[in-house]
Amino acid sequence: MDIDPLTYNISVAALQEKLRQASLDGVLPAVLIPVHFAGQSCDMKAIGALARQYGCRVIEDASHAVGADYQAGKVGNCAFSDMTVFSFHPVKILTTAEGGMVMTNSAALSQALQRLRSHGMTRAPADLQNKNEGAWYYEQIELGYNYRITDLQAALGLSQLASLDRFVARRRELAARYDRLLANLPLVLPRQAGYGRSAYHLYPVWVASERRRVVFDALRAQGIGANVHYLPVYLQPYYQMLGFRVGKCPQAEHFYRGAISLPLFYSMTDDEQDQVVAALSSALA
Repeated sequence: MDIDPLTYNISVAALQEKLRQASLDGVLPAVLIPVHFAGQSCDMKAIGALARQYGCRVIEDASHAVGADYQAGKVGNCAFSDMTVFSFHPVKILTTAEGGMVMTNSAALSQALQRLRSHGMTRAPADLQNKNEGAWYYEQIELGYNYRITDLQAALGLSQLASLDRFVARRRELAARYDRLLANLPLVLPRQAGYGRSAYHLYPVWVASERRRVVFDALRAQGIGANVHYLPVYLQPYYQMLGFRVGKCPQAEHFYRGAISLPLFYSMTDDEQDQVVAALSSALA
């Protein structure tokens, strides 16, 4: 599915056309998984409406968007989806070293998720076949996994939760500062849709594709931790072996060819950011 060139998130227009054609072909997906790239929410109201129209479930991938806002609420309130998934990987805004979290407003889905994270086991009396055993008793009623986060990891995450608003506020300050300092350089800066506020997990700029490698290498040579996010998934060798080809998502490919993510993190100082801006200005001169 191609991206919106404004937000770099999934294109609602492309999704609508894809679902229309899938309906005609009788191959509608069971689930839609919109990804909130770089910390900015997809247009979930529009995506939710399409999901209802075509009978699909919706799982938001909010790995980049913990603390972000959509309309009047926080990403993760599942107002237009069945579930929202967060990642707490070491480089994320809130981290438990590894692990994540799933949010849902559905009691049935919540119970199913709790079973699946723990080998499909349950102690809920209503789910047991043998209801006459003691309090020690449990049953495995489906195939599950060992996906339980540890108490230590949970404590690490909880210790940061009260600071989440502060983490995101500083990221927004740094992003606004990048916006001002880079405004006159030959770059496309990240743009925000009017329906929410990004948590700014990433700050991706776009340079002319023929200059991207030179600019990237110049930044790295000066010790600037620039990166590129991301090669479109279907261009990875594994998916190429499955038959996917260049040209499937032209907007995503265009973005990738010129994308550079600049350093942005909560503890970044203004002086450190000034160094990034100076290095980038020099590389683009």
